[in-house]
Amino acid sequence: MRHDILTSRAILPAETLSLEIAVVVPTLNEAGNVERLIEKLSVVLAGRGWEVVFVDDNSPDGTSELVRRIGRGSRHVRIVQRVGRRGLSSAVVEGILATAAPVIAVMDGDLQHSEDALPRLIDAIADGADIAVGTRYVAGGGIGDWDKDRAWMSRLATRTGQIALGTDVSDPMSGFFAVRRDAFERALPRLSAIGFKILIDLLASSPAPLKVAEIPYEFRTREAGESKIGARVIAEYAELIADKTIGRFVPVRLLKFLMVGGLGVFVHLAVLRTILGTGSAFVAAQTAAVMTAIAFNFFLNNSFTYADRKLKGWRLVGGLASFYAISALGAAANIGIGTWMAGQDERWWVAGIAGVVVGAIWNFAMSSALTWRK
Repeated sequence: MRHDILTSRAILPAETLSLEIAVVVPTLNEAGNVERLIEKLSVVLAGRGWEVVFVDDNSPDGTSELVRRIGRGSRHVRIVQRVGRRGLSSAVVEGILATAAPVIAVMDGDLQHSEDALPRLIDAIADGADIAVGTRYVAGGGIGDWDKDRAWMSRLATRTGQIALGTDVSDPMSGFFAVRRDAFERALPRLSAIGFKILIDLLASSPAPLKVAEIPYEFRTREAGESKIGARVIAEYAELIADKTIGRFVPVRLLKFLMVGGLGVFVHLAVLRTILGTGSAFVAAQTAAVMTAIAFNFFLNNSFTYADRKLKGWRLVGGLASFYAISALGAAANIGIGTWMAGQDERWWVAGIAGVVVGAIWNFAMSSALTWRK
């Protein structure tokens, strides 16, 4: 009898069934894989009420236009096109918020995640798991034809995440998983949405431990398009780990801002020494050193500390001007606080450090609010 029911449901279009599952697929230049992925999902999810939500970061290869064209004839195919925003984790968050499905699966758009494992992930949620993870690192799973260097890097990143976040999930770096909506919504206020690893963010952000099921799958070779793995992905993963550990006490962006400021001190001293070596007066040399160090700090912060709000074009010019103004006021605050504390019979080094701290926090707060405002 149950077989007959499933068979009768299987012949119905997905959009005629109650919505059970949404598959969120973040994309960037994946036009060559979209149609094949939809075909594969249609096969493995037959008989279920499902939709696929592509979240595209305004791909120049026409990914959004292609999905939109398909969606006109298939209402269970949807597109969220983002302009001016980038990042897999934030794309996944927006995709989940754009669907009403009670269960959401997440997978890449490059066909490297085996769609055959998708029903098992969904069924694991139905059996009581909060989140079901497609894993490459248990019996039955595998990493395909990765070379030794990539395999070693993946293992290292996986182990780093396990230790830093105190999780025993075998593949916290996986981008292939299913999650209950209520579990996602509980973690949502604390999500960092940094970089490419949303799963580890979810696991670390949940206010209570999640019940995890692990489903093995074999990672496949990309068929079309180009891999997004690079230095930026590695840096964003490191930032995510820092945000979920150190970031509980001190904002990671503030630490990055202070790191840049520390490098700026060396730039300042190098320029000062160089100009003094030409026989110039100290006032002129110091002024040039300060102007150079501020510009150095601005451009490095623009690419590193505020990469997600990076200024370009004419906004870069305006941003530099505002950063100079903010830094000038920060220097005044530094001198004022230091002088006041020195007048209270504080030790000279205590007064000096207090001035530096006040100036740095001022610069950070005002730069975030004005120069690199959202």
